[in-house]
Amino acid sequence: MSEITHEISLENFQEQFDYVLTHYKKHGKSVSSYSNIIIAGLGGSGIGGRIARSYFWNQSPVPVEGYSDYHLPAYANNKTLTILCSYSGNTEETLTMFAEAQQRGCDIICMAAGGKLMELATAAGYPTYTIATGYQPRMTLGFALGNLLMIVGEVLGKDLTSDITSLRDTFKNPTQAVARAKEMHAQFKETISQKFVVITDMAFEPVGIRFCQQIQENAKGEGFMSVLPEANHNMIESYYEKHDTNFILLNSRQNDRVNKRFDFVKKVLTDLGNNVYDYPLQDASLNSIFEVIHSTDWLSIYASDDKKVNNMEVGIIMELKGFLSKQ
Repeated sequence: MSEITHEISLENFQEQFDYVLTHYKKHGKSVSSYSNIIIAGLGGSGIGGRIARSYFWNQSPVPVEGYSDYHLPAYANNKTLTILCSYSGNTEETLTMFAEAQQRGCDIICMAAGGKLMELATAAGYPTYTIATGYQPRMTLGFALGNLLMIVGEVLGKDLTSDITSLRDTFKNPTQAVARAKEMHAQFKETISQKFVVITDMAFEPVGIRFCQQIQENAKGEGFMSVLPEANHNMIESYYEKHDTNFILLNSRQNDRVNKRFDFVKKVLTDLGNNVYDYPLQDASLNSIFEVIHSTDWLSIYASDDKKVNNMEVGIIMELKGFLSKQ
C-alpha cells in the first residue's frame, strides 16, 4: 500500500475521527484502580500523549504524564496504568518501556498500526487499539489523540463520544482552520525560511511542540517554543532587537494575568519590527486545539512547498535509524 500524502491526510482529516468512533471498544478500567497514568510514545506517536495530558490535567484526580524515553519513571508500579503508543509498533524506545511496564507490574494498554508492540500486547492479553496504515506517523494525530481521549476519558468516567463526533463533523469542512493557515502563510511567506518561535500558555504547550515538530520534519526548518508565564522570567531578556524569527502566539485566554503577559510580549516584539502572528483563541476546547493543529499542519506543508523540500521524506531520521540498527 502506498503512503498517503500529507495533503490528502489533511483534506480527509475527518476520516481519522470516523475510524476512532467505528473501532473504539471499551476497556472497562477505572481511575480508582490507579495512583497515576503514563502515556508513553515518541515523535508523532508521543505528541498525542502530551496533548491528552494537558487536556485532562484539571480533570483527573491522579497525575497523567507523558514520557518519550527508553525508561519509565521510578514511580511506575502496579498502581500505574501505562498506555504505550507507536504507529509502526517497532519503535525501540517504546518497546523498551513496554518491557519495563511488564516487569514492574503496570496495567497496560497498547495502541499501534501493527508491529512488535501489537504482537506482544495481543499475546499478553492487553487491550489494544489500532490505527489505519499507509500514513506517515506524524500525520495520524486524529487516530492517536482521538483514541487517547476516549481511553483516558473512559478511565475517568467520561464518555467523549459526542466530542469526537463533533470534531468529525467540524473537519468535514474545516473552513476556519484552513483560512487561518492561509492567513498565517500570507504573513510569513516572505520570511518562511527563518526559524519559528511559538509562545504558548500552559494549555497550548503541547500544541506548540506539535507545530515545531511539523516545521522540523515537513519543512526542514527550525522550530522552538517557550511557555508563559515561565518565559517571562528568562527568554524575554533576549528581546532587545529584531530577530530573524517568525513568532506565533497561542494563548487560550484562561488566565487574566497570563493574558496581560501576552499583551506585553506582543508589544515588545512588534515595536521592534518582529513578524508576529497572534492566533485568535478564546479557550482550550478540543475544537480549538484541533483547529490550531490543523491550521499549523497546513502551514508546515505550505512552508515545505515554498522551500521546495520533500515533506514526506525524513532522510536524516532514517539515517539515524540505520546507524542505531548496527550498534
